[in-house]
Amino acid sequence: MGFGLPGMFAAKQGAESKNVPKGYFAVYVGEAQKKRFVVPISYLKNPSFQNLLSQAEEEFGFNHPMGGLTIPCTEEAFIDVTSGLNSS
Repeated sequence: MGFGLPGMFAAKQGAESKNVPKGYFAVYVGEAQKKRFVVPISYLKNPSFQNLLSQAEEEFGFNHPMGGLTIPCTEEAFIDVTSGLNSS
């Protein structure tokens, strides 16, 4: 299930949701309701994405409640940041 951003997609629900394609990693985003996104590893080099990771470190340290990397921002803010990465 995607929504038009090249390189990033909302992850499918169910058994296949644990599979992450090579070169990508999963993150959980959202405030009350967490949504799983699969993003390219190349995002890790970007300062804007690194800022999101710093926020996650400040809030959760290494204890992420979803069992994976949780980024403490709204879906809209995450999409704004990552859509900018897709256009660069």
